Amino acid sequence: MRVLAIDTALAQCAVAIVETDELEPVAVEILPLERGHAEALLPMLERVSAAAGGFSGLDRVAVTVGPGSFTGVRIGVSAARAVGLATGVPVVGVTTLSALMAPVVAFPRARLVVAAIDARGGRVFAQAVAPNGRTIIQPGILTIREIVRALGSAGVLVLGPGAPALASEAWSVGLDVRLHDGSPLPDIGWVARLGAAARPGEALPKPLYLASPDARPQDAARLPRA
Repeated sequence: MRVLAIDTALAQCAVAIVETDELEPVAVEILPLERGHAEALLPMLERVSAAAGGFSGLDRVAVTVGPGSFTGVRIGVSAARAVGLATGVPVVGVTTLSALMAPVVAFPRARLVVAAIDARGGRVFAQAVAPNGRTIIQPGILTIREIVRALGSAGVLVLGPGAPALASEAWSVGLDVRLHDGSPLPDIGWVARLGAAARPGEALPKPLYLASPDARPQDAARLPRA
């Protein structure tokens, strides 16, 4: 299956076209980026498409849907939907937490795996999966202390951009925790592979918001209605 994968949910803008039965992407471009995803994404899509010979052979579009940056998620989802509409192929959403864990949980392991994304204020977006594949912590937003209390005494591997803070808290109470030595951002190739395995009717390409926006309406600045 040929999949176009898009990730703008965190601190990168990544696009790849992947044949899921091949090890290396057909075309890929990754740009570390905290802001400016909207300006970077469309030119990147054009370059990756050109390098892969166009979008005509696509079977599916996969996009990270969060948790992550509110703006980044919306940009990626909008672009994915636009490509899907133009090409007539299904568009599916992949959660950022699943994409972070995929390179680890796809292989046998002895440790509980926790993906963590900083949500500020001592909180993280998190999900935890046991070695047998059972989800121990459902995707959600929790305080770091709440997650540490839920981990128990088993060995734990933590990954993602929120992993250092979570590991530090776990170490302070004597837990057997290791930091993953890979990238703290989603692997765009795994976004494609998760998208290929997803069911279009269930993995919808819409933002997954586990927390409310930081911005609030300024009631005091509203003009009175006539």
